[in-house]
Order: sequence, then structure tokens, then C-alpha cells
Amino acid sequence: MAEEEKEAKSGGKGILIVLIALIVILLLAVVGGGYFLYTEMNKAANPDGAMQEKTVMKSDASGDKAAFQAAINDLVLNITNAKGREKLMKLSFTLKSSEETIEGLIEENKAEIVDVVIAQISARSSEELLTVGGKALLKEELLEEINSVINEATSDNSDIKRNSVKKLFFTSFVIK
Repeated sequence: MAEEEKEAKSGGKGILIVLIALIVILLLAVVGGGYFLYTEMNKAANPDGAMQEKTVMKSDASGDKAAFQAAINDLVLNITNAKGREKLMKLSFTLKSSEETIEGLIEENKAEIVDVVIAQISARSSEELLTVGGKALLKEELLEEINSVINEATSDNSDIKRNSVKKLFFTSFVIK
């Protein structure tokens, strides 16, 4: 009988040690995962450090045309989820154009462009915006709407091509 109690006590100590080891490993995994998420959120919120609007001249994929870029940075927008709860969204994007004066055009018409962005974002739920398809659809519609704004603003200038904005790239897309 005494031998059975010794075995039960020593078996209980082994299980206790295993449980403590599992708890320590679990805590380390949670802390490591939290640190990883924290650093990734910081990278997503501010990938370059200080974001600035710039025009960058690059060779296009075809190699024969110059492409110019302009950025709209750090828009903070209110959105809702499917249940009607409000969330915040931080959005930055860059526009790629064949028009050399794109940066000036964007700056002159920034109020209208921001209004278009707000209208498009407000028409969607956060769940839709978090999907790849939702982001692709948003890009297409923003590109179309921004080209409309720029086309209208430059309708009297025949030197500027219609639909000169060719691509839109999200540089920051955070929903919290």
C-alpha cells in the first residue's frame, strides 16, 4: 500500500511538471505572436517612415513611355461592419499616370478626389474591404472616379490626355 502511494505521488509530480512546462511554452507563444502582430501593424501603418507626396519618373513596362506618380496619404475614414459597428480606416494610395503634371492636377483637385474616396469607402462594409475581391473592385471604381474628376478639371486643356491615370496602388490599408 505504501508503494502504491509513492508511485501515485511521483506520477502526480511528473504530470505537474509537464503541465507547468506546457503553460510556459504557451505563454511564450502568445507573447511572441503578440510581438509579431505589433511589428506587422506598425509596418503596415507606416512602411517608409515619413510618407510624402512625390512625382517619380520611371520607365514603364513597355520601356518607351515615362510614368509619373502622385500620392494621397494618410486619409482616416469611418466605416461600418455588417453589424453596423463603426471602425476606423487609414488609407494611402499612389496614382500612376502618363501625364507629367499629374502631381499638380492631384493637388489642385484633392478635395474632389478625397470626396470620391469617402463616397466609395462609405458604400462598403469593412468585411467587403478586407477581401481581395473587395479591394480590387474598390481600386477599379476609384480609378474610374478619379479619372472622371481629372477629365472634368482638364476638359478645356487639349494637351492633357483623357483618362491619364492608369493605375492605383494602395500603399497603406489599415482597418481597426
